[in-house]
Amino acid sequence: MLGFSIYLGHDLTADDYNYLIMMRNAGFSTIFTSLHIPENDLSLVLSRLGKLTKWCKDLDLSIIADVSKEGLKKLGIDISDIDQIKKLALTGLRIDDGVDFATVAKLSKVMPIALNASTIMEDDIDGLKDYNADFDHLQAWHNYYPRPETGLDAAWLKEKNTWLHKSGMQTMAFIAGDAKKRGPIHAGLPTLEKQRDENPLAAMLELKDLECDHIFVGDDDFSKEAADSFTNYAKKDAITLHVARSIPKLSANEWHNRPDVARDVIRLTEGRIRQVFSTQPQTEVLARPKGTITCDNDRYLRYKGELQITKRDLLPDEKVNVLGHVVRSDLPLLSFIQSKTKMIFE
Repeated sequence: MLGFSIYLGHDLTADDYNYLIMMRNAGFSTIFTSLHIPENDLSLVLSRLGKLTKWCKDLDLSIIADVSKEGLKKLGIDISDIDQIKKLALTGLRIDDGVDFATVAKLSKVMPIALNASTIMEDDIDGLKDYNADFDHLQAWHNYYPRPETGLDAAWLKEKNTWLHKSGMQTMAFIAGDAKKRGPIHAGLPTLEKQRDENPLAAMLELKDLECDHIFVGDDDFSKEAADSFTNYAKKDAITLHVARSIPKLSANEWHNRPDVARDVIRLTEGRIRQVFSTQPQTEVLARPKGTITCDNDRYLRYKGELQITKRDLLPDEKVNVLGHVVRSDLPLLSFIQSKTKMIFE
């Protein structure tokens, strides 16, 4: 499951609705929001939430809200009152620490409930079992970390996820948005510290490798460029690589890595078949830093026309022409291009 965030600190507008459509079309199915609202917004939060839940119904999107016992109390809602909770028209709740096992178990029988993945322990699992919680409706969600240097360590995250899976719970983590960062710190809202400024698609793929079942965008802004990359991944099973300058013959086609994965380069299967680039040797022999897109020239004999992307810095080679470069922000994606992976260049 892929999700994204919409927060209720402002009046929702047509721009917000269009954002929901863009993200839905990019393969995102669930919205995360928060009912932790400053005191001066209490009178507005329920009306904004009502508008958002209506939009979700219209667009066939799920919506999960971050709640606490005290936060709901300020809104006049008792977290243990199932009827009051149902009237919020939410798909599920992400519950802060401090809610007793009996209430969590009760809620889990009527909707998905997400608990704090970082703090849940064996005793909590046992306590939930004692109250006959529905573990099919329980998930463990990691936090996002607004302050730089406080995000989680990747090895610890994977270890925790492995334990949570053994305990029968699916897991979720956040990636940062790549457009406007949410305040007040404006440094992104990732779960992993190393992903604070990372390419969103690469961050999502890494979290999948770290055994996260669900990935959400923590920030409430995502560029169209990033959304298009997710669209290509979700609908075409393709990795999108952006190039520093336009190469029309490259972007006009889809490409694949060879089934046998090379150590140093990505070898485009269709390169020698299509022969779309000149194989005349270039007058200047250029270096090939990581992310360089190349074409073997006539001096490479039967290899002429082979297209490659370097996965590490390589020396200049008079038998290899340089066509262009993958943009720096997309370089982390190269490590996720494996046997027969499809690629789209933009």
